[in-house]
Amino acid sequence: MSLADVVDLLACPACAAQDLPDSGLTLDDRTLRCDRGHAYDVARQGHVNLLGRAAPRNADTAEMVAARERFLGGGAYDVVADALADAVLRNGPPAPAVLDVGAGPGFYLGRVLEALAATGRTGRGLAVDVSAFAARRAAKVPGVGAVVADAWARWPLRTASVDVGLSVFAPRRPDELARVLTPGGTAVVVSPLPDHLAGLRAARDLLDVEPGKQERLAATFGEHLEPVAETDVRHTVLVDPASADDLVAMGPNAFHSGVTQDGSARRATTVDVAVRVGVWRHP
Repeated sequence: MSLADVVDLLACPACAAQDLPDSGLTLDDRTLRCDRGHAYDVARQGHVNLLGRAAPRNADTAEMVAARERFLGGGAYDVVADALADAVLRNGPPAPAVLDVGAGPGFYLGRVLEALAATGRTGRGLAVDVSAFAARRAAKVPGVGAVVADAWARWPLRTASVDVGLSVFAPRRPDELARVLTPGGTAVVVSPLPDHLAGLRAARDLLDVEPGKQERLAATFGEHLEPVAETDVRHTVLVDPASADDLVAMGPNAFHSGVTQDGSARRATTVDVAVRVGVWRHP
């Protein structure tokens, strides 16, 4: 069970909610327990729910997770996964504990662990997502333990417990990253540039990339972590109509009532991928 490999990274969310010092969790058969008696059952699919409440309405649905797996499995974002893995290989320790917050079905975390293994290095992964459907799929990725938790709340992780933190098209909490990273630990952040998916966004009336996004990201991360490097990744790929539909359906646009499905959307579509891979370090 992969969760057993990362249980030492986890902290009891109930104790954290009471502002108690970090209370670690241990795995007793199929239950996580803390010293104060709180217990959390591991689902038969292998993940554990530490959210403590119902998932928010904007949590990824089963349909969104399935769309994401289909799209990412088609290779259109492999160039992003490769750049992410390269950043970890260049800046992470030989045998890192790797956290991915907003991990979805664990695609990017799995690719990082594969890259580490290919270079003779050993990594272990912890996927955190607010969607139980996403965590269920991430738990199937080799080497990954999966947890349901809210990226916007205090993360159920021990302070100074992980070596590498990933944020890929996901909610960003530099304060929490700084708390859970070990001294000298690395955060790798993938975020969209203004022209990311520009043609598809225009054709389908999708949500825009917020103006000034990169500047705000740099400012907020700079309050907690030190910048190390950044790389812009640009790639153009031709996707078929079904893949274009999945690209729209796998993210926030799935909740956007303005999404259109006109005749042009049923033809093969050129998709412009434009992201920034930023590397930050805990001082």
